[in-house]
Amino acid sequence: MTPVGDVRSAPVIVAPLRTAIGTAGRGLAALTVDALAAPVLAEVAATVAPSGLPIDDVVLGNCMGPGGDLARVAALRAGLGDSVPGVTIDRQCGSGLDAVMQAAARVGAGQGELFLAGGAESASTAPHRFWPESGDRYTRAPFAPVGFPDPDMGPAADRLAALRGISRERQDAWAARSHARAAAAQSNGVFDGEIVEVGGIARDDRPRASMDVTRLARFAPAFAVVSETDPDAGAAVGTTGTVTAGNSCGFSDGAAVMAVTTGRTARDLGLPALRIVAAAVTGSDPALPGLGAAPAARLALTRAGLAPAELGFVEITEAFAAQLLAVSDELALDESIISGDGGAIALGHPWGASGAVLLVRLAARMFASDDARPGLAACSIGGGQGIAMIVERMQ
Repeated sequence: MTPVGDVRSAPVIVAPLRTAIGTAGRGLAALTVDALAAPVLAEVAATVAPSGLPIDDVVLGNCMGPGGDLARVAALRAGLGDSVPGVTIDRQCGSGLDAVMQAAARVGAGQGELFLAGGAESASTAPHRFWPESGDRYTRAPFAPVGFPDPDMGPAADRLAALRGISRERQDAWAARSHARAAAAQSNGVFDGEIVEVGGIARDDRPRASMDVTRLARFAPAFAVVSETDPDAGAAVGTTGTVTAGNSCGFSDGAAVMAVTTGRTARDLGLPALRIVAAAVTGSDPALPGLGAAPAARLALTRAGLAPAELGFVEITEAFAAQLLAVSDELALDESIISGDGGAIALGHPWGASGAVLLVRLAARMFASDDARPGLAACSIGGGQGIAMIVERMQ
């Protein structure tokens, strides 16, 4: 692969850190979303402080928080000073990855040399909202306007599994793999160096070594699949689905942050770094949102001049085993390199943070390996979007 531009000024990721990921309503439930983000921001800022560079901006992704510009609130809470601005972005569960992408674009454009970027989500403290006309509980944002398909992600994953022939057994096997790998990594201290203790919690809540295929087979299907031939489109016909609570992620609390700067600064700091080689966002069929990561990854690979077979590391948000496997099949990925220490099925899915968590995990795997091949982080997004980033270890 031929490097693009001057490596010294190319945007890179350093000091990638995260909180532990807590299941909603459990260990991190009392912490607001800014309280989750602030300690990680402070730790990343302290790591890069020897550069002497001012922090140009804090860019955080978030989906369900209280508003008020989370990034600015968290930056103030982190003690970064009132001269440090902040901006909050929402690309649903791709938000944390998009935050890093936007910071990298600003570094590449010469609009600053040091940004803190990532995402945060507190499913536990997200405010309850109500529609003004009906008074009905607002449970999620519309992903598409009236006249377009706008399925919930779970039923959409079930439909995707049916269309692509992804069996219940294959989904359960992937979920068991995720738990087994995450539990082993946790037991072996693999996650310890990337987790900032927050609220006395420094251990991911969800991984279970006992969650094997036998146990997963006991979970009932969560949804009914809509028949493709039913003339009464949209009406469930009682077909047994394959998506269960066991082969899906959990609602979660957590934050992930990293510094985005230049290769020159990373070298001056003596920190390991990932160079951002290429990135992409794409739109796709809103009826099949779980497949959205595939076109984004394909475009990022094209921009990087790479084939899928040249990747050494892949992290894709495991919102549902069905959608991850559909994306893997679409790209013909080597499944052995995907989520090597488990993914969101085992760790949890703090929506606005999850894209940044992918990069923290990707960095940890790449920094610990002698394999110099590049890595891919990618998310499928509600409403039919995808986001992807290609990174390589800076030598």
